[in-house]
Amino acid sequence: MVRRAQPERTCVGCRRRAPASDLLRIVAVGDEAGHSLRPDPARRMPGRGAHMHPDPACFAQAVRRRAFGRALRITGIPDHGELAEHVDAPTTTSGQPDRARVASRVGRPT
Repeated sequence: MVRRAQPERTCVGCRRRAPASDLLRIVAVGDEAGHSLRPDPARRMPGRGAHMHPDPACFAQAVRRRAFGRALRITGIPDHGELAEHVDAPTTTSGQPDRARVASRVGRPT
């Protein structure tokens, strides 16, 4: 049995290399308002992807350093609201993300 090498990618947050299967793929989707970041756990969305550990600390570092724009080669500041909900989605008793807590972690008003 021959073992194949696993592809490695660099996390845009902490800048550590890890197997691609351990990282979350992120793509930028353009619309009339600019670009928004979307998680791509199935790794099937078209376009250039960036990779990040699915960890709130790595997400915070990437946002602070504005790493998503450079990694995805887009201009302007992308909307990372949906990605924030995916990475750090504390659930309420109804099973839905607590939007006030998620918005406060990314510095947006509710």
